This record gives sequence, C-alpha cells and structure tokens, in this order.
Amino acid sequence: MNFISLAKLPLSASQGWPELEKIHPRLLKVFAFMVLPLSLLPPGMLYLTGTSAPISLFKDAGGAAWGEIAVIFFLAEMATFFGMGWLIKQVAASNRLEIDYHDAYLLAAIAPLPLWLSSLGLLIPSLAFNAVFSLVALGLSSGIIYHGIEGLCHMREEVTAAGIAQTVIGAGLIAWALLLMMVVLL
Repeated sequence: MNFISLAKLPLSASQGWPELEKIHPRLLKVFAFMVLPLSLLPPGMLYLTGTSAPISLFKDAGGAAWGEIAVIFFLAEMATFFGMGWLIKQVAASNRLEIDYHDAYLLAAIAPLPLWLSSLGLLIPSLAFNAVFSLVALGLSSGIIYHGIEGLCHMREEVTAAGIAQTVIGAGLIAWALLLMMVVLL
C-alpha cells in the first residue's frame, strides 16, 4: 500500500479500503511497524517540547516531570488503541453489521494516524497553529473511521455508517480529551 492509497482513506469508502482488504496485513505487523512507532510521536514531542524551555508551548510547566508524562501518555494511547478496536467491533455488531476483529483493529490502527502525525506541529511554538493542525487531523481521523466502516463492512447505508462512526468518534474524542487534560493537569 502506498502513500496515495493511504491519503484516499479519509475521503472514500471505495478507494484504498479494497486494496487494504486485499493485502490483509497481519495485525502484529501493523502494530509493530505502524501503531507502535507512530504512537511514540506524541509522547516524544510532548517530552521534547516540555523540556525545551525557550521554545516551549508549556512555559508555565517548567518543573513538570515530562518523562513521566510521556510514559503515561504512551500507555494511555495503547489502552485507547485496544479499546477502540473492541468498540468498533461491538458497535458494528449492535447494528447487525459484520466486521471481524482483524478489520476492527486495523481500522483502530489507521484512524489515529493523522492525530499521531499532528503532534509534529509542536515543533512550531504557536498555540493557534497547533489547534488548527489538530482540528484538521481530527477531521481526517473522523473521515477514516466513517469511510473505513463503510468500506470494511461492505455497506453503503450512510445513516447506519454515520451512526456507528458517531459513536466511535465520540468515544475517541472523550479519550483524546482525557489524554490532553492529562498533559495539562500533570
């Protein structure tokens, strides 16, 4: 799967998803080569930004234990990944849709990619820039979830897909807000 196919995932259920299903990557490989390295970006960027006082967005948090915050953030990300895969499977099943655990966890692995990459915005010490960059990433992640449910469940019923996506995105937003509050409060 190439970058162009990945870029189509948030925009369409018929482009990128069939190719991804055809490849049917092993979840252990997806976890080892995509989820694990990319989920290290946000904790790493928090640590880097938090410890570099001159350009820090967190100027008032100079005495924070950024190493501990980064580790806790990473562990929370891992818990969120496993919880989201389970949630996708359960919500789809409650709507009488067939999606196996492999595809549910594959969607849970791909959906946060824009959010993980948006942490690179912390290299630019602007709160406004980072807020906009994060909102764009959130929109892309939401598109991945919506079109992923359509594509992986092989359905074209937009109302059902939207309902499932709304539940999953809502849970993801709660998890994301809790992660951000953890950073702010610690």
